[in-house]
Amino acid sequence: MTRRVPSKFGQFSLMLMADVLLLTLAGRIAAERDPLSLCPGWPFCMPASQSAWFKLAHVGLAGFAGLLVLRLLITAWNKLRGDGVLLPLTTVTAVLFLGQAFLGAVVVARDYRLDLVILHAATAICLGISLIAMSAVSVLRRTCTEAEDSVRGRRHWRDFLALSKPWIVALLLVTTFGGLVAGGRALPPLDVAVFTLVGGALAAAGSSALNQYIDRELDKNMQRTAQRPLPAGRLTPAEGLSYGLALCLASYYLLAGLVNFTAALLSLAGVFYYVVFYSILLKRATVHNIVVGGGAGAIPPMVGYAAAAGHLGLAAWILFLIVFVWTPPHFWALAIVRMKDYEKAGVPMLPVVRGERSARRQILVYTVVLVATTLLLPLIGAAGPVYAVAAGALGAVLLAAAWRVWRVPGNKVAWTMYRWSSMYLMFIFAALVADSLL
Repeated sequence: MTRRVPSKFGQFSLMLMADVLLLTLAGRIAAERDPLSLCPGWPFCMPASQSAWFKLAHVGLAGFAGLLVLRLLITAWNKLRGDGVLLPLTTVTAVLFLGQAFLGAVVVARDYRLDLVILHAATAICLGISLIAMSAVSVLRRTCTEAEDSVRGRRHWRDFLALSKPWIVALLLVTTFGGLVAGGRALPPLDVAVFTLVGGALAAAGSSALNQYIDRELDKNMQRTAQRPLPAGRLTPAEGLSYGLALCLASYYLLAGLVNFTAALLSLAGVFYYVVFYSILLKRATVHNIVVGGGAGAIPPMVGYAAAAGHLGLAAWILFLIVFVWTPPHFWALAIVRMKDYEKAGVPMLPVVRGERSARRQILVYTVVLVATTLLLPLIGAAGPVYAVAAGALGAVLLAAAWRVWRVPGNKVAWTMYRWSSMYLMFIFAALVADSLL
């Protein structure tokens, strides 16, 4: 149905844009002076000089802008949940505003670290662009696409959880923690571990939501995915897009501010790889979609390694290769089971294009390469005997499962390979953690 954009929405958007402009000017003037001399006894103080009023104005304008952002966000998610332009714009604007405020505090706490100062300035530019776009759209447009009332009533937090693919997030967090331990060769500090894992979870959940937004029409044609929140109509596409963008942006700010720039940049690269390179460009275009696209899921352990070490060593690249080589046999096993689904949806998975026999052979070949790759860590001294024994034993079981897929027809052995390969990756990284601790 069509619905008028609330007139007050445009008015509040313009107010917010003006407030942020004044906020930026006041903050710039206040930053050129010593904040403590301007306002002794912060946060409850009276300005000690005329110039100190700029600091107080900055604080007041920031508080007022925060209230405006909250009002616009609530309005957009309650009344414009079907609008594919205003809802994402409002959500992104809110996250950018919060990110700007967060970075402002972190910049001071981290002694004006250069990368944070640059990110703070870049966020200000992006926030300005987003505000102008949101204000222009809300003022110039008279109508928007709204969700049906029947759909509105079925929205539930479980639908947003489903968009996040919690099982996939959990698996990626295991690999991230393995990277953390490998990067420091010990248990990481609690704050680094928590911030890295939370940031990684937000990035993985946001990427999953964006992937489902992109694939929402394709998912309608597959039995396995037809009841997901977007194809089933429990959430609108605008909600899926907004939710995914918000989580990915929040992840980047968290990692950049509280972990380090390398980890944040790697996480952002993983989001771009999965959402743009795989979901948009590769998935429907080539039979090699899973092979090349596996790089997206292989980045989390590198994020963990960089969070602990501050750089990428040889071991980080081996961890990347382990997940990269693991991805094709894992998903090809599922593709064999769901081959008719992928064929109906027009996704060129290997069993559909090259035949089931070819897929079974490639599963075995990639599994052999995978097991050999896991044994590289002890060879370079990045893991000890506990990991070596575990990797050998786990590899033998996985090879047996892949051999059965090659030799025994039917979906049962392929499904077993799919399920076991998920557990295998988790156990491999758990063994790496145990080895570092022991």
